[in-house]
Amino acid sequence: MTGFDEGSDKVTFNISSDSTRLYDLTIRVGAIYGEKRTSVILNGGASSEVYFPASQTFANIAGGQLLLEAGANTLDIVSNWGWYLLDSITLTPSAPRAAHNIDTTLRNAAADDNAKALYAYLRSIYGKKILSGQQELSYADWISRLTGKTPALVSVDLIDYSPSRVERGTVGTAVEEALVHHNRGGIVSVLWHWNAPAGLYDTDENKWWSGFYTRATDFDLEAALSTTTNSNYTLILRDIDAIAVQLKRLQDAGVPILFRPLHEAEGAWFWWGAKGPEATKKLWLLLHDRLTNHHKLNNLIWVWNSLLPAWYVGDDTVDILSADVYAQGNGVSSSPRPRVAKLD
Repeated sequence: MTGFDEGSDKVTFNISSDSTRLYDLTIRVGAIYGEKRTSVILNGGASSEVYFPASQTFANIAGGQLLLEAGANTLDIVSNWGWYLLDSITLTPSAPRAAHNIDTTLRNAAADDNAKALYAYLRSIYGKKILSGQQELSYADWISRLTGKTPALVSVDLIDYSPSRVERGTVGTAVEEALVHHNRGGIVSVLWHWNAPAGLYDTDENKWWSGFYTRATDFDLEAALSTTTNSNYTLILRDIDAIAVQLKRLQDAGVPILFRPLHEAEGAWFWWGAKGPEATKKLWLLLHDRLTNHHKLNNLIWVWNSLLPAWYVGDDTVDILSADVYAQGNGVSSSPRPRVAKLD
């Protein structure tokens, strides 16, 4: 099939399964007009996104796992970023997963007792239970009011502590929100939409507050990390040090943190991924060293968040692997799994 040039363009496959079970999806596609993405929708439920790398020939692309119901199923391939050639799909029964050899200790030998206790708890439920979670305390509280149940995990964003935002008047509240959830017995996750240290365009199209996007800044990470004496390298350290102040407040309050910085780097839509994997990995190592060894932050459980193997920074500074799956609707969510050394 050609085209997929309109947002609503799709092809529907009717699939029969003898039983309810997991299948691996492979999509044979020609992304001859550049890298693309498609939406995969099973039985009208959750919509998962699959990335198609640019290619001049047809290629088999892993599309994640699908839980087919016994009997009739439908699978929709919907345009999304469009303009690709779809040849076929293949569904193969998923092989049983082998037991994972989970690391029993955190990478930071000086990790505090709170971080160790949280990591031990996560290991104890691995493969047995799924924790509910919600980005931002206000939405978690809304869920609590609506359902009477509070998400186990709340994620907060350090975005407004970024110096290039603070100098424009932002006041961060993430630490206070994290403390509220921690004090009621919840798990805290922290990410950082890092507004670029400098070079914000601040135009009608790209306001200063969108400075974490590649499109909104001319900050060049590769150049900034090329020496330790240039002004932009100094600004990177300034920003990390500012965030360390906030993380120390949580450490002093006894809050262990699932820390997920530099997320979705391989997408290149954030400036920390715009210069490719080597620059991102170099920044990760600098961030890890600065927070762990210089600022003595021992309450952090470090969470890596890029899927592609070429971007993986290595086991020495990573405690948990994660993947962002953008799915809409109700149903099973899945993404193709990265092939990296450390087990998730």
